[in-house]
Amino acid sequence: MRAMVLVKVAGKSIVRNKMRTLLTMLGIIIGVGAVIVMVAVGLGAKERINQQIQNLGTNMIVLTAGSSTQGGVSQGAQSFNRLTVDNADALRRESTLLTAISPVIVAPGHVQGGIGNWRTAVNGVAVDYQAIRDWAVTSGSFFDATDVRVARKVAVVGATVAKNLFPDQDPIGQEIQIRNVPFKIIGVLAEKGQTAGGSDQDDIILAPYTTVQTRLAGRQFIPQILAATATPLEIAAAMEEIKVIMREQHRLASYEDDDFTVRNQADLAEAAESTTEVMTMLLAAIASISLLVGGIGIMNIMLVSVTERTREIGIRLAIGAHGSDVLTQFLVESTVMSLLGGAVGIAVGFAGASLLGRFTGWNTVVSLPTVFLALAFSASVGIFFGFYPARKAASLNPIDALRYE
Repeated sequence: MRAMVLVKVAGKSIVRNKMRTLLTMLGIIIGVGAVIVMVAVGLGAKERINQQIQNLGTNMIVLTAGSSTQGGVSQGAQSFNRLTVDNADALRRESTLLTAISPVIVAPGHVQGGIGNWRTAVNGVAVDYQAIRDWAVTSGSFFDATDVRVARKVAVVGATVAKNLFPDQDPIGQEIQIRNVPFKIIGVLAEKGQTAGGSDQDDIILAPYTTVQTRLAGRQFIPQILAATATPLEIAAAMEEIKVIMREQHRLASYEDDDFTVRNQADLAEAAESTTEVMTMLLAAIASISLLVGGIGIMNIMLVSVTERTREIGIRLAIGAHGSDVLTQFLVESTVMSLLGGAVGIAVGFAGASLLGRFTGWNTVVSLPTVFLALAFSASVGIFFGFYPARKAASLNPIDALRYE
C-alpha cells in the first residue's frame, strides 16, 4: 500500500508540470529509441551477412593457394599457387568424406551476344559445382559430365548477364562469343544477389572447366577448388583429410608448411559475426550517450524540484515522515519518469527501425532482449541520477525547510 501511495504521489507531481516532465523525458526517449534503432541496424546487418554466407553453398569447403616467403618475408595469401586440376581429381579419388568436388578456373572475359557487349567473369567448373553452391537453374539446364569430358562449348549464365544481354528474350539456345570463342547458352542461374563484400554473384558465366582451361585460360594452375560434405558435422574431419591428401600431392615434408589454404563457411561466418557484433556494440554505445544526457537532465530537474518543494518537504518531515520516506518519494518520481520515457522510446525505436528499413532498404531486426535491456537501462538511469537530488531532499533540516521562502 505504501508503495502504491508513493507511486500515486509521484504521478501527481509529474502530471502537475507536464511540459517540464516531457522535456525531462525527451532525453530518455531519444536515448532508448536510438539504442533500439542502432542495435536493429547491427542485427539486421548480421542476419543479412549470414544469409549471404549461406547463399555461397551447402557445407562448402574452399581450397586456395597458399603463401610464399622471400627473404624471410611472407608474400601474403595466395602468392604461391600449386593447385591443379590433378589435385581436384586426387581429392575425388582418395577422399572418403567429400560428396562433391569442383575445380574453379577463372577467366575474365569480354562477352558479345544478344543486344550488345558485357564484361564479366567466366568460371570453369565441374558438374558438382551446382550442388556445392546449391545454385538452382531457373530455365534450361546445367551442363553434364559428358559436356565436361568432351570440353563442349556450352554455358550457363547468371541472371545479371541474361538481363543485360537478352533483356526481352529467352537466352536459352542463343550463342555468345567469349573472347571470340562461341558458346551456346543452355541454362540461366537463379538469382543469389550480392555477397557480403558487395559483389554481384549473378554477374557470372559458368562453363565446363575443361573448356575454359583449354580455350580461355590456358594456365596449368587454378585459383581454387571447392568441395562439400554431406553434413556440417563432417566439415572439420573433411578439412583434415584434404590437408593430408594435398600434402601428399605436393610432396611436402613433415617440417614444411602447407602451400595451400583450407577454409569453410564457419570461418567466414565467424569472422563476419565478429565484425558485425563490434559494429553493433559501437552503434549501441554511441546511442547510449543520449541516455546519459537524459539522465543528467533528470538530475537537474529533480534538483530544481527539491528547491521548489523545500517547504513541502519540511512539512512532511515535521509531521513525522522519515528521511527515507522523502528519499524514496523522489527516487520513485525520477524512476517513473525514466520508465515512461523508456516506454515511449521503445515505441519510437520500433517506428524508427521500421521506417529506416523501408526507406533505405536495410535489414533491421528488433530483438526483445534489446527492448528489455533498454527499458532496464532507462530505469537504472532514473535511479542513478535521481539518487543525489533525493538524498539532498532527505537530508534537509525540517526547521530550515519550513523557514525557506
